[in-house]
Amino acid sequence: MANNNKIETQAIHAGRINDEQFGSLATPLYQTSTFIFDNAQQGADRFAGEEEGFIYSRLGNPTTRQLEMRVAAMEHMEDAAATATGMGAVSGALLTNLKAGDHMIASKAIYGCSYALISHMLTRFGIEVSFVDMTDMTEFKSAIKHNTKLVFLETPINPNMVVLDLRAIANIAKQHQLISIVDNTFLTPVLQQPGQFGIDLVVHSATKYLNGHGDVVAGVICGSTEMINEIKMTVLKDIGATISPHDAWLILRGIKTLPIRMERHCQNAQQVAEFLENNKHVSKVHYPGLKSHSGYGFIGNQMKAAGGVIAFELDTDLQGGAAFIDSMKLFSIAVSLGDAESLIQHPASMTHSPYTQEERLDAGISDGLIRISVGLEHIDDLIKDLKQALDQIDTRLNLVLKETSQNVA
Repeated sequence: MANNNKIETQAIHAGRINDEQFGSLATPLYQTSTFIFDNAQQGADRFAGEEEGFIYSRLGNPTTRQLEMRVAAMEHMEDAAATATGMGAVSGALLTNLKAGDHMIASKAIYGCSYALISHMLTRFGIEVSFVDMTDMTEFKSAIKHNTKLVFLETPINPNMVVLDLRAIANIAKQHQLISIVDNTFLTPVLQQPGQFGIDLVVHSATKYLNGHGDVVAGVICGSTEMINEIKMTVLKDIGATISPHDAWLILRGIKTLPIRMERHCQNAQQVAEFLENNKHVSKVHYPGLKSHSGYGFIGNQMKAAGGVIAFELDTDLQGGAAFIDSMKLFSIAVSLGDAESLIQHPASMTHSPYTQEERLDAGISDGLIRISVGLEHIDDLIKDLKQALDQIDTRLNLVLKETSQNVA
């Protein structure tokens, strides 16, 4: 399938492997651990790389391969490697390209487990790490050392939705021969294609929007054929964070509707963000679709739209934020994002708990920050649920004031 088709077409057709024996329209599920060789020589040739073909599903599988080819096409990159989890994708991309004595640069604010891997685990193996404000190109350039090997970032950043300039970051990385890695989970290739701006590797938690139905954990790494082959034949092969064929099959099914789902996610999120921005209990809304957001100018250029994730600051304390979440009726209290259902969570105590309080505040993650993944429900129902929960803040405040006045009397 040519890579010049529109992304809506790629989501359905790219990477299709024809079922020549039975003519199945749906992607066949090759739920097998190993593959039979015609003879011993064929097995030897495949292991030696002299003949194409499958050997063992940890090394490759027809269902998994179709997923890899489809996501690579949608990201406009040469190839991809599917992994068992999103963190399998992050660790695969990092560990393949780092060794003891190397230095890497990461954005101050990233997903909590990515932060834990980089700050707590990689440093145990002699890899030096610098966390910088990636909105400041001077600070980024100042952090580069003689042994710096790569830069890792997300945009928009999880969870405060800061947008980073991919072209500027990629240009600096190339000037200093650094590998650039971007987590594109929040926007998907439908809304943003980092490779188009010069980024070397793009990772996804396929658990989220790519699958879209909350029933899989998986990841994908996209990049050049050379880089992807190295990832597959080293870290993924030997550490073993490879995807199961069944999960790959489910994600392929989900991707078919990804473009139309992202359209609805964005429409709903925009209206929710505008509602929150005008509520007296919300001190700030972090959503690039709002003109008040610093990332608004990237829409239509780097990003096609702002996505389906919103963060906002409640004008209340930590206890009030927890009470607000507990008041939701339609939104489910759950981490993750990108599902059909709307989800709500508290980053400081949940997804970003690996940060210390000082590290969270330095990364712009306050105790009162709430993150929501806006789902596919009717917008009227979503806003009604948020409104009733926000109204209860007044009720709780009035009760506190009443009790205080009674105690004084």
